[in-house]
Amino acid sequence: MATPPPHPPTSKWLVVTDLDGTLLDHAYNFSPAAPLLRQLEQEGIPIIPCTSKTAEEVEQFRTAAGLSSPYIVENGGAIHFPHPQDWQPDRPWQVEPGGGMVMPLGWPSERLRPLLSSLAAALGTQFSALEDLSQEEVMACTGLSPQGSALAVRRRWSVPFLLPADQAIEPVESLAAARGLKVLQGNRFAHLIAPGSDKGLALAALRRADPWRRHVLALGDSPNDQALLDGADQAIVIPGPQGPHPRLESAIAAGRYQLASAPHAPGWADAVATWLGIS
Repeated sequence: MATPPPHPPTSKWLVVTDLDGTLLDHAYNFSPAAPLLRQLEQEGIPIIPCTSKTAEEVEQFRTAAGLSSPYIVENGGAIHFPHPQDWQPDRPWQVEPGGGMVMPLGWPSERLRPLLSSLAAALGTQFSALEDLSQEEVMACTGLSPQGSALAVRRRWSVPFLLPADQAIEPVESLAAARGLKVLQGNRFAHLIAPGSDKGLALAALRRADPWRRHVLALGDSPNDQALLDGADQAIVIPGPQGPHPRLESAIAAGRYQLASAPHAPGWADAVATWLGIS
């Protein structure tokens, strides 16, 4: 990754990051970035997960990583504010049992689920929704433990699904868009979400809620991160072991996104430390 130009002080940044395939490798390990995460947390630089994961999954990650900032779940379906007194959301929100608040941006998964079946029928195919898979199938698809797979299926704002091996994603995306919906391709699953919710829209809502109006450093690795990357002040793509996702290569070549030096947590830590000027 190129040396960044002069920019606002470190304290004026939010680091908004995808998890799976970006900060986490495919074994869900982030240990190479753990020291930097602790340093950023101690220095008051918010590390904000923006992920397709459920709230329960992100809460588990935040505990392991020692984070305290807000987080965006289910591809922008909602923003959780564990400490709402530090933020100024401009949309209706709900109090969570633990005392924080959640600001919904998407439609409930119960509303989305029949729409997925309708898309499949129109395309003459079948999709396997995550919630319809057995625990063994979820574990095989994701590499999660039984406990982790149970958290992954607790969807509130999205419907992850598997496409048949012979089904390209582009016709599914096009049909969904024609019906006022969104389908996003992640590393393991495609995701059906509501028109008013994606990672970019959630980032915009988060920025409006930030009383300090900080700049955003965003990191992602797959097509479902494009809206997040496009909404940031600086966007960094984390490559996989074989390089960056093909659908992100044109933006990297055009200079819209920077490319990290290595996959997953090692590349993430190097990119964040380099951009923020942290030794």
